[in-house]
Amino acid sequence: MLRLFGLQLRGMRALMPKPMRGLTIATRGSKLALRQAECIRALLADQHRLDVRLLVLKTRGDIIRDVPFSGMDGKGFFVREIEDALLDGRADLAVHSIKDLPMKLPAGLKLGAVPARAPAHDLLLSFRYPDLTSLPRGAKVGTGSPRRRAQLLAERPDLEVSPLRGNVDTRIKKLERGDFAAVVMAAAGVVRLGLRAAYMQQLAPQRFLPAPGQGALGLEFRADRVDVESALAFLDDPQTRVCVEAERAFLDGLGGGCLAPVGAFASFDDTPDSPLELSGLLADPDGTRIIRQSGKGQAGEARGLGLALAESVLAAGGNEIISGIVRKPGKETER
Repeated sequence: MLRLFGLQLRGMRALMPKPMRGLTIATRGSKLALRQAECIRALLADQHRLDVRLLVLKTRGDIIRDVPFSGMDGKGFFVREIEDALLDGRADLAVHSIKDLPMKLPAGLKLGAVPARAPAHDLLLSFRYPDLTSLPRGAKVGTGSPRRRAQLLAERPDLEVSPLRGNVDTRIKKLERGDFAAVVMAAAGVVRLGLRAAYMQQLAPQRFLPAPGQGALGLEFRADRVDVESALAFLDDPQTRVCVEAERAFLDGLGGGCLAPVGAFASFDDTPDSPLELSGLLADPDGTRIIRQSGKGQAGEARGLGLALAESVLAAGGNEIISGIVRKPGKETER
């Protein structure tokens, strides 16, 4: 099961500065969040022989279910209550999907280990149509993401792209009962829950950019908890951390809480000493204008690469896209 998360044990057992009897992981209560937290719990328990328990919390994003993601007030909608539990000591660490994390964490908290990444791409799922090309004109496609909406409409402006909320399994149930001809979701969530549809088309990053950090988990804890940081060190994957840093830097360079649809994907080739490659995208919500650029750099230059690519995208017309969206009612938030 752990390989589905891109996680595996590597190296010698981490040395801890002082013995810990147990750890508490704060998590949302969705099936996906619980599966992700349980994976980290199992790895920690095995590595350190710790008693690790889960603290399940409801966030505002879980409680307010009648508002589309595009109407939510920025990032952090699914993490703030969990971060409160870290700050007040109810929990020792939190397991997040990194794409849910705001660019700036609350004072006193830090993003620690970034485990090896699961598949970062999106999937088009359908019970009737094998791929995006085969969808009939006017077909209803569900997604809660402005980024996915923009890229779908750029390829198929004839589609009806409609808001879709709910947990991963709920979205597939809506698809199965015929509410949508197809839905687009992150592959990582589908894989981690072992869900399937009759047709699942991979929308590879070369064609369809994912959200910054998509498919990666981030382990957050209090900055003064050196014991927790030491306990988590064996989970950190340097390549994933570098890729996520570059992608999040691209988003940060666009304004961090950028209201426009944004995509980013960083990767290394399999060759020794290969450079870090980063592609970034900024789009109009209706997909009529998409600015997509790429760049290369060394692993130690990840943040600088992301910021430089953002600057290039802004200079190529991105400033006008962002200004136009800010002037419109409503807000766009990636999910």
